[in-house]
Amino acid sequence: MAKDKEVSLKEKLWKSANKLRKNIDAAEYKHIVLGLIFLKYISDAFDNLYHKLKEGKGEYEGADPEDIDEYKAENVFFVPEKARWSYLKAYAKKPEIGKIIDEAMEAIEKENPSLKGVLPKEYAKANIDPINLGGLIDLFSNVSFDETKKESADILGHVFEYFLGQFAIAEGKKGGQFYTPKCVVELLVEMLEPYKGRVFDPCCGSGGMFVQSEEFVKAHQGRIDDISIFGQESNYTTWRLCKMNLAIRTIDSSQVKWNSEGSFLNDAHKDLKADFVIANPPFNDSDWGGELLRKDVRWKYGVPPVGNANYAWIQHFIFHLAPHGKAGFVLAKGALTTKQTAEYEIRKNIIEDDLIDCIVNLPPKLFLNTQIPASLWFIRKNKTTRKGEILFIDTRDMGKLINRRTRVLTEEDIKKIADTYHKWQKEDETYEDIKGFCKSVKIEEVRELDYVLTPGRYVGLPEEDDDFDFEERFTKLKAEFMEQLKEEEKLNKLILENLERVEIPKEQKR
Repeated sequence: MAKDKEVSLKEKLWKSANKLRKNIDAAEYKHIVLGLIFLKYISDAFDNLYHKLKEGKGEYEGADPEDIDEYKAENVFFVPEKARWSYLKAYAKKPEIGKIIDEAMEAIEKENPSLKGVLPKEYAKANIDPINLGGLIDLFSNVSFDETKKESADILGHVFEYFLGQFAIAEGKKGGQFYTPKCVVELLVEMLEPYKGRVFDPCCGSGGMFVQSEEFVKAHQGRIDDISIFGQESNYTTWRLCKMNLAIRTIDSSQVKWNSEGSFLNDAHKDLKADFVIANPPFNDSDWGGELLRKDVRWKYGVPPVGNANYAWIQHFIFHLAPHGKAGFVLAKGALTTKQTAEYEIRKNIIEDDLIDCIVNLPPKLFLNTQIPASLWFIRKNKTTRKGEILFIDTRDMGKLINRRTRVLTEEDIKKIADTYHKWQKEDETYEDIKGFCKSVKIEEVRELDYVLTPGRYVGLPEEDDDFDFEERFTKLKAEFMEQLKEEEKLNKLILENLERVEIPKEQKR
């Protein structure tokens, strides 16, 4: 299928589905729509195998099309009769269609334990118009996927991913909590090149990093079975989206875990040593439970401050890397220059241990949930090339605006950045420093600049106005203030406890 045809199909579906949204909030509507796309996908896959089993030719001779083990053997979800798309389509105009869809989701979960607790069951709610639900079923029924599947077997996966992005834009700031812009994910994956091994994302959101890793392997004629994914997510609703996103791509998500405590307080993969870590953790998180983890084994390079999780994330990533593992992740740009004592010492120690491979300064307006300037960090354990060097890349002027608030990196931008990194990393003779864009720097020079990692300082660009960001500074000051309040409360409690132990003479009591 031609790329422009796929784009037009996705856009057509989105516009039609969005018209049916009416007064439903985008955050709620996304589960309604994505749940139906998922149901259509697994029903299509089931029907395809069902007809082969029923026909009974070749390897399927004598097979029972209603035997659930036949579907397990082919890694296809078993869909009970009253949950199949044909059944829903027949009842699409009935006023009880919401209840029928909820029952279908429950039946699918019952027959497929890996989907237990994953699928949305909110279709019978009073604020969801059954006429609009029927309209969505007709919408996804009337679009012919058969033709497109000849050239793109995972078209519904692309539709699901596209809708995730569109809902993230519609939700604005909240949308960024479950979705990393596709161009940022593509850049991370193109630079890391996860061809083979264990890929880990400890704050995996809706699973975009995993999907893109598999897309990368496919695009380079690799074997999908050569990579395995491990993940963790603390938001249950987002974890459910992730499980559906991976299932629709037939990606094994058995090692993508959920717990409400999160990766710091309850690391679901304590013993994992990954070949690749790829992540977009929350920026400047002040509520990460740091006060409970002062002596954690992960803090090899220094104890991170309670009021900001940036350097806790960095060390969490390093801790989970295999001896020759590589990590690529997004961080608030302030982490490149922070003078906060603990953060400065950790950054200094990581640099001196020659772990940092590359720093990329990103252009503004890429992220939906924050205007805080961002950067990409690439870490490589036990370097075999470019020892004692760091590559700095500044992309502040790259990308194009798709609307007033949102910028994207183009395919050409991504290729230029990734190619530059790969040439440098392989010590290719064609690599050269380009003023204003990239420069290879010895650790000695970084040391002379007091371990500041802002690319502009090295590639020959002036200091940026966005080096000082009000939102980021306010977040830090608030976190520091809350930390001081906690210390003051502890001190007051201690004083009161000591006063209670002191026996006051009777004369003073009078």
